[in-house]
Amino acid sequence: MSQSADVTAPSLETMLGFNADIGFRLTEWADGYAKLELDLTEKHLNRSGILHGGVVATMIDAVGGYCGVWVPEGSEKKRALTLSLTTSFMGTTKQGRIYATAKRRGGGRSVFFASCEVYSPEGTLIAMGEGTYKALASKVTSAG
Repeated sequence: MSQSADVTAPSLETMLGFNADIGFRLTEWADGYAKLELDLTEKHLNRSGILHGGVVATMIDAVGGYCGVWVPEGSEKKRALTLSLTTSFMGTTKQGRIYATAKRRGGGRSVFFASCEVYSPEGTLIAMGEGTYKALASKVTSAG
């Protein structure tokens, strides 16, 4: 990460709901930046035995949302609502730990734009995406 913003363990959130079911872990989070990791298991693969595109698209969606809603410790949390999402696939993988990074690229107080990249365990770019999100005040539910 090339940012100088705070990335501290207390700021990292525990995944809830669908993101938890998939197995995402938020490993870095700062103002305008986020990183998710996922250890691949059989449930993440398609019927051809390779990483399912839906998992990749979901990872892009989630990491893009996180990069735009970081707040300092003690501030009211924010959540992101996806307004639009594009994905492009360049490759795939079958096993290991994949990771996705996202950077906030602009926007205003409530709507923001993010660019995202997903990498194989070897560091090969396997997908890219861009999203438009709306930041909302947190209303945490049991599903997150």
